Amino acid sequence: MRHFLLLTSACCFGRIVASEAALPQEGLLLDLDAAKGITLDAEKRVTDWKSQAGAAPHLNFVKQDQGRKIAASGCPSLRAQATPNHQPSVVFRQQELVCADEDVFDELVTGKGYTWIAVLAVHEQRVGVKNVNSFFGNLRNGAMYEGIWGCLDDDNTLWMGSRNGKSFGRFDRNNPRVSGPMLEKNVFHIVCGRMQAGTGEVKLSLHLGSVKAHAEGVFPVNPQANPSRMAVGQERDAIEHPGHESFDGEIARFLLWRGALSDDALTSAMGKMAKTYGVKLIE
Repeated sequence: MRHFLLLTSACCFGRIVASEAALPQEGLLLDLDAAKGITLDAEKRVTDWKSQAGAAPHLNFVKQDQGRKIAASGCPSLRAQATPNHQPSVVFRQQELVCADEDVFDELVTGKGYTWIAVLAVHEQRVGVKNVNSFFGNLRNGAMYEGIWGCLDDDNTLWMGSRNGKSFGRFDRNNPRVSGPMLEKNVFHIVCGRMQAGTGEVKLSLHLGSVKAHAEGVFPVNPQANPSRMAVGQERDAIEHPGHESFDGEIARFLLWRGALSDDALTSAMGKMAKTYGVKLIE
């Protein structure tokens, strides 16, 4: 799958990067930047990752010891000069950081829609729940696990989805899976998911380094769905079996907006990520 990483022509790449002015701020709920807002403990483990988004409330993702046999074993680590442009990354090895706010992201799946962008690199995935290796999610514990998530298969095939809480299925009409390409290991990628706003059936789209969708799906919105805490490194605050649905890999940046960014805004945001991290976009 190396062709997904090919450098576009110099003029095209220059045009895409030049088209961005600044990171879109309207609707920006979350900006986790591995170069900022990191707290390390005495063992140099990441215990707190503070969002840099200007929107209130200011959100922190913190260590979760509940469910772990060894305290702080769920803490990721910080890697300096990880990306092609020598930016740091947070390295997750079936680990997680969790936001304590129970409700701030609920509206995304109940009608407002969303856009997320991750600058990440994947490692070899380890045995857990088959083909569920999540790098973020706010699925609700128990019941029907409604919420949003971004994941990898065991072979590092990228996928994303939304769950509306009307059935448990993995996967069914209420819990669609939108699958992308297999990601090359140990290489940074710009990946993105969008869900359109609305209260009927709305479109989901998955992107790899391009405003052009790699795959699309349809999601029936349930305005009564009730997601839970957002986690990075796994699909939820999974205290009953932490790490079993988590990914192995690195996140240099994770951004989340309320609503589906327009194509122009998404192009701008991806251009900003490409310039900052030295990750090539795709025509």
